[in-house]
Amino acid sequence: MSNFASRDSLLGPEIKPVDAVSRTSDLDNQGIVGLQRQVMREQDEGLEKLEETVTSTKHIALAVNEELNLQTRLIDTLDYQVEATGSRLQCIQKNLAILNKRTKGGCSCLCLLLTVVGIVILILVIWVLIKYL
Repeated sequence: MSNFASRDSLLGPEIKPVDAVSRTSDLDNQGIVGLQRQVMREQDEGLEKLEETVTSTKHIALAVNEELNLQTRLIDTLDYQVEATGSRLQCIQKNLAILNKRTKGGCSCLCLLLTVVGIVILILVIWVLIKYL
């Protein structure tokens, strides 16, 4: 049912053609020529409508093509940026793995602890100097 409705909306309702013999039986030569001209005008009008539809479809297709080209360029740019970020991330992960191995030795923790103790002693010395001088 929907196919017929869409067909009718595109092409108009189907009209049964009148038999050509019955249309021309009562006409003389001038009438037949006039009928032919009327049929040609109707065909020309149909062709003009078809031309408008084809032109409109062409413009829509060109706009869709332009949009697809833009989207393709955007996706290519995004793909390049994702690849660059992925390679940078791999380098950072390697560096973190190396740093993690070094910290497991405990040397950096000991250095950090000694630095904190040194800063505390330095603050105490400055405080004693300020208080008694």
